Amino acid sequence: MFIELTDALRCTADHAESYLVLLPGEMEGREVKRGDLGCPVCGRVVRIEAGVADFGGGTPSTGRTALGAEAVIALLGISGPGGYVALVGGVTALSAELARLLPDVGLALINPPENPGAASAAGILRADRLPLKTGSMRGVVIGADVAGEGDWALDAMRAVLPGLRVVGEGGELPDGVEVLARSPECWVAKKRS
Repeated sequence: MFIELTDALRCTADHAESYLVLLPGEMEGREVKRGDLGCPVCGRVVRIEAGVADFGGGTPSTGRTALGAEAVIALLGISGPGGYVALVGGVTALSAELARLLPDVGLALINPPENPGAASAAGILRADRLPLKTGSMRGVVIGADVAGEGDWALDAMRAVLPGLRVVGEGGELPDGVEVLARSPECWVAKKRS
């Protein structure tokens, strides 16, 4: 997990949003290979092992998606360097291609397959809900394998910056969003400013 991604992370426990404190145990360049993330609100400790921050409850995806990397970039409207894009579930299979097409944009992979292809170009997180702070992402893409579960879409809208987009492979749209496009297989929504 890249050390810079720590600024965008939050505890997944049900309490007010707060920063997490990183205590790295082993680093390789800017990547935390082993360590702990601590929550100052509830005292929870999240372990980082082999570069993966495990918030608990996350199941590795199958890595299946109907979307392509170029389509994701177009649907999100991403251009220019900087920031992070989060990929949740099966769409994490696109990480290697997205890292190549967006070399100056970080990727946060939530519940990728056991051996994601772009591990060196992304922060890998395991969680049963989105562990990202409000307004911390340039975009979020939710895979079909998790789109209909829990509050992934609602949490994704919270995590993107105002005016930016969330793409979902199915599932329900959260209330209060501006729908830009919708088909039976996919939707694109913008967070209102």
